[in-house]
Amino acid sequence: MKRIWFIALRECGILRSNPIYLFCMVLFPMLVMMLFTTMMNDGQPVEMPVGVVDLDNTSTTRTLVHKLDAFQTTRVVGLYPNMNEARNAIQRNQIYAFLYLPKGTTDALLSGRQPKVSFYYTNTFLTAGALLYRDLKTITMLGSAAVGQGAMQIRGMTDQQIKFFLQPVVVDIHPLTNPWVNYNVYLSTMLIPGVLMLFMFLLSAYSIGTELKFGRSKEWMKMAGNNIHVALLGKFFPQSMVFLTMFFVYNYYVYGYLGFPHEGGIWSIIIVTLLAVVASQGFGIFIFGLMPSLRMSMSVCSLWAVLSFSTVGSAFPVIAMDGAVEALAQLFPLRHYYMIYQACVFNGYPLMDAWFNIAVLLFFAVTPWLVRGNIKRAMLEYVYIP
Repeated sequence: MKRIWFIALRECGILRSNPIYLFCMVLFPMLVMMLFTTMMNDGQPVEMPVGVVDLDNTSTTRTLVHKLDAFQTTRVVGLYPNMNEARNAIQRNQIYAFLYLPKGTTDALLSGRQPKVSFYYTNTFLTAGALLYRDLKTITMLGSAAVGQGAMQIRGMTDQQIKFFLQPVVVDIHPLTNPWVNYNVYLSTMLIPGVLMLFMFLLSAYSIGTELKFGRSKEWMKMAGNNIHVALLGKFFPQSMVFLTMFFVYNYYVYGYLGFPHEGGIWSIIIVTLLAVVASQGFGIFIFGLMPSLRMSMSVCSLWAVLSFSTVGSAFPVIAMDGAVEALAQLFPLRHYYMIYQACVFNGYPLMDAWFNIAVLLFFAVTPWLVRGNIKRAMLEYVYIP
């Protein structure tokens, strides 16, 4: 314990003298928290630009355009004389979609025929395309419903009869846990921890690699009595404390200040935070042990962290991916963090429901034990090669 204490004090001096640690452990994580949460502060994209090609230009079609503009997600920014100009506006990223109302739309509606009304939207931006598709589909359905309502009122039908005829099935939607369908809740709770884990991966490999680079490795091992377990525990204890502090700052910010839903309570948050920190540091140390090279280990850690965002399953479910990718996803700590978060923190299920993911994170935490011999040999025998 005395050796661990003195190595930890030595590490505190290294953290204080090297500005990289200050930036990557404190300043950049704070910047990332502010950036992602403020970028999606409105919960959903609002006032997205769309255009209209209204060749009919009657009071009925103009009413439809006004109703479309009244939607929270949509803002009509331009009326185009033909489809070519509207299509060019989409290609120039001036609008995300446009509604096409051909000549004779109103006459067809009033005579009971089915006018062909079209809308075009870009799926280059997936969220924008999905939300605008919903609004454009709704507005085209409202047009026929309004004309039908007027015709049925002329025939003397009651409001209840009209409602039953126009909407025989009523869909009652209740989004669980996140009734606002707030994209900030869905995405920030994955992106911010993912970036924090990226920094933990990189700094774990960097802090060991720089012992070789700056010729301090033999001194470090001497202070540990050539015991690699003592050396690693003393070295990473201060870093663990800093990263735990930043993770708890993130937890307080999103769950306490911003009020993100956390049905699982404080203990689930604390447990998943502890698991995330020790698993991330363990993975970074393990990668350096596999390839005791500062450059190679940091490259692998950065690649693994970036791929984590694709395999986490928040945007596209892992079970719908190719079988090989689904199996590979289990090798990413962020995937298991997110599974515990969504089951136990977000939905409030017992921690035992995520026992497999907890076990995998604990395995990542102890993986340095598998490569302890390689790390010790590298510190005592290897010569740093730029």
